[in-house]
Amino acid sequence: MSRKTILHMLTPLRQMSPFDVNMALDAGYDAVVPYTDVTLADVGNLVQDAIFSRPPDAGVATGIFLAGKDAPTALDMLDAARKAMVPPFEISVFADPAGSFTTAAAMVAKVEKALVKHHDRELNGTSVAVFGATGVVGYCTAVIAAEQGARVTIVGHDGLARVQEVAASIKARFGVTVEPADGSTETPKSALIEAAEVVLAAAKAGVQVISRAQLGSAGGLLVAADVNAVPPAGIEGLKVNANGEPLDATQAVGIGPLSIGNVKYKTQAGLFEQMIQAKKPVIYDFRDAFTLARDLAK
Repeated sequence: MSRKTILHMLTPLRQMSPFDVNMALDAGYDAVVPYTDVTLADVGNLVQDAIFSRPPDAGVATGIFLAGKDAPTALDMLDAARKAMVPPFEISVFADPAGSFTTAAAMVAKVEKALVKHHDRELNGTSVAVFGATGVVGYCTAVIAAEQGARVTIVGHDGLARVQEVAASIKARFGVTVEPADGSTETPKSALIEAAEVVLAAAKAGVQVISRAQLGSAGGLLVAADVNAVPPAGIEGLKVNANGEPLDATQAVGIGPLSIGNVKYKTQAGLFEQMIQAKKPVIYDFRDAFTLARDLAK
């Protein structure tokens, strides 16, 4: 008997994102059910309600999606969901808070492709500066790049304190080292850009992080990428649809938010489709998103 595919969508926020609901339904789920104001303590009970309401062979047709706006919280919820499984009663789980896991995966995958294509370089050993690293996209971007062997610096727009906390969290959770740096004024920020081979802008929409002049002074810059599609651009002069085109007055190429967004969209849709088509339950976080995004990036 063919069973209906059901996705339970959990968020600690007041509302579930319509974007994620649409993505899940368009990917092919028969039913999508949102749950709001969900706490970490709620996750185990909700997962067990889901697993025990269907026989074990229907577990693969049942999924949990974890939303929100905070990477550590989503990862804690994913761990709680995993621990709530009682084999053979298991279901699939996919975490992507605010679309950040798939966005970060797409950004790093596009940068990786550009490094190879235009500079015959890999991420391993490359100096990467992440702006907006206290946000959910920046956090995941830093982890993915560091796990690929990049020398990652996370830049704090409001000083060192918060990026030091982020660096400590990344080290404790993932065992990789990222260096915190103060980018709260233009002088240290310019020095960080000049020292970087890759700059990644993951700041709030509509906030310019890097000026054209700062780009022009970065003699060793190879790739600049920005996820902000709302004017002004996070990186001045970087077009929203840039896909490896040269940046003025530099040897670098640019990756714009629409190019990243195209891969992000396909990655999120693809992971939902993989959940639906899987023969046994799967669990996905941003590292799984990066694996797929690498295949999709061009």
